[in-house]
Amino acid sequence: MRALPSGTVTFLFTDIEGSTALLHELGAEAYAEVLAEHRRVLRKAFAADAGVEVDTQGDALFVAFGRVKDALAAATAGQAALAEGPVRVRVGIHTGEPLVSEDGYVGVDVHRAARIMAAGHGGQVLVSETAQRLAERDLRDLGLRRLKDMSAPQRLYQAGAGGFPPLKSLNQTNLTSYPPCQPLARCFCRCGPSLRARSRFCSPTSKARRACCTSSDLKATPQPSPSIVVC
Repeated sequence: MRALPSGTVTFLFTDIEGSTALLHELGAEAYAEVLAEHRRVLRKAFAADAGVEVDTQGDALFVAFGRVKDALAAATAGQAALAEGPVRVRVGIHTGEPLVSEDGYVGVDVHRAARIMAAGHGGQVLVSETAQRLAERDLRDLGLRRLKDMSAPQRLYQAGAGGFPPLKSLNQTNLTSYPPCQPLARCFCRCGPSLRARSRFCSPTSKARRACCTSSDLKATPQPSPSIVVC
């Protein structure tokens, strides 16, 4: 195996969508042939753009590139080569600066690339914001998404045309703009048939604020014995 790229590295993960269903449809022998052909096609496309295969497990491939544009070109070529066959592959691309150990790459960027891939659909190429900035080409902005095991929302992009179902993220992040809190503002919460005052110490983005201190609940007119809310 060629030496792994180091420094700033672009990771590419692939995975067959619906592999179990395809196995049942084709049968074990035919599926094994399809799986082998899919690997051959992808490896050829990735090697043509200087990709170095890091690992393979089941129907998944993990490849590293020294440049984002090479990873994008390889992903595009691989998808085109598989377009007429029974296999549909999802691809995730992310750029980072991982640690290179004797066993391969170590670092959160490896996990992030895999999570990005898992959010996509067969035939789709998803790209992280970091990779997009280095791509030197226009990519479709899919917005902020929450991915498994990632603490912060990730902005994802799509390379290439084509429409796909919503991404398989935990939820689509909707960064709602909440009205600014006023010091010592009174917060009245609709907790039942009547309007009652409740003590809250909440930040503009806290669950208490979202659940109770909505813009419609903030009243300027004092009510009997209100509790003061410090936001």
